[in-house]
Amino acid sequence: MEPPLSAGRARRGATAPRELHVRAYAKVNLGLEVLAARQDGYHELRTIFQTITLHDDLVLSLRPREVTLVCDHPDVPAGEGNLAVRAALLLRRYARIDRGVEIRLVKRIPVAGGLGGGSSDAAAVLMGLDRMWRLGLGPAGLHPLAQRLGADVPFFLIGGTALGLARGDEVFPLYRQVRAEVVVVDAERPLSTAAVFKRLDASLTPRENANRIFRFVSSDLGGVGTAFPILSNDLERPALEEAPDLAARVGLIRGILVREGALMASLSGSGASLFGLFDDPRRARRAQMRLVARGFKAMRSRTLSLDRYRRQWEQPASGRARGSGQGRSGQHGDHRRQGHSRR
Repeated sequence: MEPPLSAGRARRGATAPRELHVRAYAKVNLGLEVLAARQDGYHELRTIFQTITLHDDLVLSLRPREVTLVCDHPDVPAGEGNLAVRAALLLRRYARIDRGVEIRLVKRIPVAGGLGGGSSDAAAVLMGLDRMWRLGLGPAGLHPLAQRLGADVPFFLIGGTALGLARGDEVFPLYRQVRAEVVVVDAERPLSTAAVFKRLDASLTPRENANRIFRFVSSDLGGVGTAFPILSNDLERPALEEAPDLAARVGLIRGILVREGALMASLSGSGASLFGLFDDPRRARRAQMRLVARGFKAMRSRTLSLDRYRRQWEQPASGRARGSGQGRSGQHGDHRRQGHSRR
């Protein structure tokens, strides 16, 4: 990795595309333990992050000065209310440059669903503009900026299967990367991360369960069938307390996933999206079909390893973002062929 350059200086000789098409991939939390409240208003936690092939598309186009966002999704905030816009403005201030960018966003990751879509968009903007503005910072140099944007943003500078500590912003890639089929179910009920954490009393976290994440990390991830059942999500209870109308839906969705052979079925982050992990693509397909038949928005995806996630930034593609091509099933054809938030 190249050392960061001083702010305001461009990397000489670097190729700087004027337009860049990047994918911002979703994540699921394979497990999440909340240990204690912190003095800074956040919570001390442990989590296993996992990128999946479900993604947003972003096209970054250089502009003289303005930073603008173009997105037709009704639930995506505009202007500085959008984390991707804030990422561009923060990087510009840090680099002490006077350049602009137009961000065209095709939104596929459910909004406020615990899948990290906003955080992933922000990280994609940081990494894309680092290349386009020839700053040469790389993931290490961008990490402090990502931390300022949100607790999940630093993970999306790395991707793959990773351990998250502190606020979740201290990220350590795992040697063994999880490879599995994933069925994601959009509960179509946005939840506020802040509201869910407000309902959480960290002191009630059972101390005897506080080592589940470390037990998972030390296990042989090749034997996924035995490793995943020890994981759970401490935010599920407060999420369902915040949205009691979700309880019946969550129970029904989880039941279908488990009956079809899911290795684990859980809320992701603070919800309200659920996911199931499968070691057999046929079982994943059956689970998705059953969920769609019951009227749920179910999307079939796959885990995305560290190496495949990094590949995008080694050889980024230029061009325009394609339309979503998403029907009721939510299955995106290119998710199966090309792998690479807060909670």
